[in-house]
Amino acid sequence: MHLPVDSFAADASPAFASLRFWLAMSLVLLLSGCATFAPNPPQDQSNICEIFREQPSWYDYARDSQQKWGTPIATQMSFIQQESSFRSHVRPDRKRYLGFIPGPRPSSARGYAQAQDPVWGEYQDQAGGLFARRTHMKHATDFIGWYNRRSQQQAGISLSNPEHLYYAYHEGAGGYQRGTYRGKSHVLSAGRQVAARANRYQAQLNSCEAEFQCRKFYQVWPFCRR
Repeated sequence: MHLPVDSFAADASPAFASLRFWLAMSLVLLLSGCATFAPNPPQDQSNICEIFREQPSWYDYARDSQQKWGTPIATQMSFIQQESSFRSHVRPDRKRYLGFIPGPRPSSARGYAQAQDPVWGEYQDQAGGLFARRTHMKHATDFIGWYNRRSQQQAGISLSNPEHLYYAYHEGAGGYQRGTYRGKSHVLSAGRQVAARANRYQAQLNSCEAEFQCRKFYQVWPFCRR
């Protein structure tokens, strides 16, 4: 005959198993950055006005970063389109052995800005804080602004030069100063694309920015922020 306590434990074990299951699922969702709830990438990524119409809060984040660090909104968004196509949880593809066995990822890059672990840790320590997330546009735009300001200070790159800012973003300030990007055709091509897109985004933004500056009920012309 089992003691009563053993009977209780046997009866309760399914409940405990269910609790453990749901706790584990909650932890998985937390660690994944709640990818299920991340916004879908904009449908028309060639037009910054349409991007901000789909996600107006992104304008606010980019505007805040511009005011804080100096990188133009159009340049920030061009970087993000180049790096992630506005996908919040994207990571580099894993290497495949024998065509199907998953191996390690080529880097720790992650999120909208494809920031890697070491530099993201520096950003958290110096500007972003412990709870900054690579999968949140607010922190991605702030990171790009912070990084470009550092490139300006360390390598003397103008914040109005998106092509060379991107080279430093990809190679690091030291690599940029050594000219490592010059021997990498894919980096040179990406930098030119970033610059062309930033210029196009800026021209588009000039025609529609007012609608995002005055979109909230408390933002009344002529007191909307500029």
